[in-house]
Formats: sequence, C-alpha cells, structure tokens
Amino acid sequence: MAGPTRDDPPPIVCLAGFGDDARMYAPLVEAARGSTVRPLPIDLPGFGAPALGVTSLDGLADHVALACERTGARTIVAHSVASIVATLAAERSAGRVRAIVSLEGNLTAADAYFSGTAADHPAPDVFRQMFLARLDALATDDPVVAGYRSRVVGADPRALWELGREARAFSEREHPGERLAGAADTVVYVHESANCAEALMAWRRRSALIPVHLVGVAHWPTVDRPGERARILNEVLVVT
Repeated sequence: MAGPTRDDPPPIVCLAGFGDDARMYAPLVEAARGSTVRPLPIDLPGFGAPALGVTSLDGLADHVALACERTGARTIVAHSVASIVATLAAERSAGRVRAIVSLEGNLTAADAYFSGTAADHPAPDVFRQMFLARLDALATDDPVVAGYRSRVVGADPRALWELGREARAFSEREHPGERLAGAADTVVYVHESANCAEALMAWRRRSALIPVHLVGVAHWPTVDRPGERARILNEVLVVT
C-alpha cells in the first residue's frame, strides 16, 4: 500500500461489518471526492481478501494495524462488528490510531444479533445457509439489505462462521463498549436510535463516546447517507 503524499488528505481506513466487504464504502468514497477526507476502504481476510488459516478477531486486528502503519492512517471507520476489530487494532497501534468512528458498532453482549448467531450452528455451511435465508427475508422490501446480502454471498463461509463465534465470545468475556471507549483519543458513535437496542442506547448515554445521531437511516449509513458520513469525517479530523 502506498502512503499519503503531501498533496493528499490523510487516509481514513474503513472497515465493513459482518460478512461485508470494502464495496460497502463505494458511495462514501464518491461522496468524499474533492473534500478534505480520503476514505480508504480495505477488505478483511475472508471478506474480500484471502482468508486466514483460522479467522480470529486478533488476526483481523493485526491485518488492520498493519494497514494503518503502511498508509499512515490515524483514523479508522468501522461498521457493526468491525468496531471490535478497530478497537483491537487501535490498541496495537501504540498511539498511531488517534480516532475511531464506530457506525452502530457492538457496545454490549446483546449487539451481536447477526454475527453472534454463528455460535448457534455446528458448521460453516449450516450457518451460511441460515444467514442468507434470514437476509433474503429482510431484503424483500429493503434494497439496502439486498445490497448487503449480495456482498455477504462472496464471504468465505468458514471465516464468516469463525468471526461470528469469536464476536459472541468476546462480547460475553469483555465489554465491547468500554474497550472501544478507551482505544483512542477520540471515539465517535454514529447511530440511528431506532436501529439500536435499548441496552446499547442506555450504555452509550452513560459513556464517554461522542454521539452523532442520524435520523431515518439504515444500519448501513455509508450506503444510505454517504454525504452525511463524509461531513462527519471532516468534523472528526478537526478534533484529531
């Protein structure tokens, strides 16, 4: 990966959520053209990039920490369960990563409502079949979910299953929100309250996370409202 030049805005590493890949951020990249931010979506191993031998949160975090080091990125944008990956990557960065923007990321054990269901299934193919069927039902009247499903199809089945099991285990063993809040100098939480469980919202209100409330957006705001996401990133860079 090439690092930034003097004429480039600083890169912002962008991580897609459970089973998703960097294509999720294509609308945001387009919306940010000519602005003072430069989103740099990267594929995670198993999700657009070759899978690891065993998919783990630590392995994915190592991949992201290395990407930040190579590109000079000091901000990570992370969607959903990738918020945990961003947290672990920032902890590994020895202060290099200064800001995390979490897009409805996991804050409590109850938030792995997609990924955590992997632990209820005995094998990757069984889980994949169930998960795609679940998305089929949700996508019937929702083009945003339909787009998400079209990307999940390309995920490595074992990586999908292993990541989901890891996410549930981590969330039960740790407190994702507390780890996130302490992982960087600035941590912004972008959400639509209607998409979030009350337990998540109650903890977020007590936390030191900087809240940004987007009204009427889907769980995938970089697809649904990319212009607003670009504006938020500009504001984050002012304080980092």
